[in-house]
Amino acid sequence: MHPCSFAVLFPVPRPPRLSHDRLIALYALLAGAPAVLATIVLLVDAGVSGKTFTTVLLAVGGAWLVFSAAAHNRVVRTLQTVANLLSALREGDFSVRGRGAHRDDPLGDVMTEINTLSQTLNEQRLGAMEATALLRTVMAEIDVAIFAFDEHDVLRLVNPAGQKLLHQPAERLLDRTAVDIGVEELLEGDDVRVLEAARFAGAQAKARWSLRRSTFREQGVPHTLVVVSDVSQALREEEIKAWQRLVRVLGHELNNSLAPIKSIAGSLGSFLDKPAAARAGDWEDDMRSGLGIIAARAEGLTRFMQAYARLTRLPPPSLAAVAVGPLLRRTASLEVRLVAHVDSGPELEAQLDAAQIEQVLINLIANATEAALESQQAGHADAGVRVTWQRLPGAVEIAIIDDGPGIANPSNLFVPFFTTKQKGSGIGLVLCRQIAENHGGSVTLENRTDGRPGCIARLRLPL
Repeated sequence: MHPCSFAVLFPVPRPPRLSHDRLIALYALLAGAPAVLATIVLLVDAGVSGKTFTTVLLAVGGAWLVFSAAAHNRVVRTLQTVANLLSALREGDFSVRGRGAHRDDPLGDVMTEINTLSQTLNEQRLGAMEATALLRTVMAEIDVAIFAFDEHDVLRLVNPAGQKLLHQPAERLLDRTAVDIGVEELLEGDDVRVLEAARFAGAQAKARWSLRRSTFREQGVPHTLVVVSDVSQALREEEIKAWQRLVRVLGHELNNSLAPIKSIAGSLGSFLDKPAAARAGDWEDDMRSGLGIIAARAEGLTRFMQAYARLTRLPPPSLAAVAVGPLLRRTASLEVRLVAHVDSGPELEAQLDAAQIEQVLINLIANATEAALESQQAGHADAGVRVTWQRLPGAVEIAIIDDGPGIANPSNLFVPFFTTKQKGSGIGLVLCRQIAENHGGSVTLENRTDGRPGCIARLRLPL
């Protein structure tokens, strides 16, 4: 049989390996063994007596054992001290320092390096804690939603803005997949894009969201960081500023026109008050007709200015608890041209300015009524207006549904000065949207999608 086969069949056990401290003790004993043996040999050659031999041997042997144990303890205790210092560093205790840290011997060098390492790690930990605290403060204060998903699309981090966007606390969002919380579209598509049709619970229906997505690694595992910010409000504010500038320009121009018109009207009136002898011909009717036109124009321009000036003088809402159902029924009863049917809905209370929201509802119901009356004149006798409301997560949505002809050009609905009505000012819907957004809500209009003609105006307000 081959020797290797024999070794495989009958493995020879290896001798136990000595530990480091036992090796140190063995080496210390071996270092003194030659001196002890030499002493014994010299004593035997000198022929000393048995008592003297025993005394000298005990003295030399005792000294040998004592110094061997001292050397062993010195080395082992030093290693134990170094191990304890490293264990404290591993456990995050950077306050422990080693004694004898100086550069004049190898052990001092070791202690110096350990103390320096402890101080460096302590400074790095303090810097990391300060950076983490700053990062948490920034994430809590920043008005941008931040989400972090792991490789399985499970949400691992969300800041307060993200919780507000989804109207759920972190406890109900963390450790759930993007599909479960309804934000799977955040992980799809381009890394940088604008979400036009994204709908988050309680958010504005037609808001536009800026999305930025990137990747990072934590403990070697890939993660996805998603940053979502609402850019619609900034765009709306810029639009409002542009409208205000336009109103100021138009006001200046119209006031310059009103002054001479009123002056001419006054002059013509004074001329008509002259004695008949001082007036000639049949010009009286023409003069009075012209005077009436000028006066009507001045009155129309005055109403025009008053309506548009409301955009720049809209006060902030004075919020109070208001029951939604009674507010809708009371506002709908103000429309006398056509009965607006108010459906039953949940009993809700919202924090809002009742007077301002009532003005919004009056405008929306009036628009819906005019659309329904137009359809009735076209032969649809059953055309009407219906008002409903429902509860959404963190919001209430009020819908005004009409059976009118629908919206021909929805892109110009909220453009100031634009109107399709002969006596319209183009201010109603713009003012409605501004009031709704001042409440943190939104107003949208869209054609019906249930197969019937008409329009749906949606007013969404936070609860």
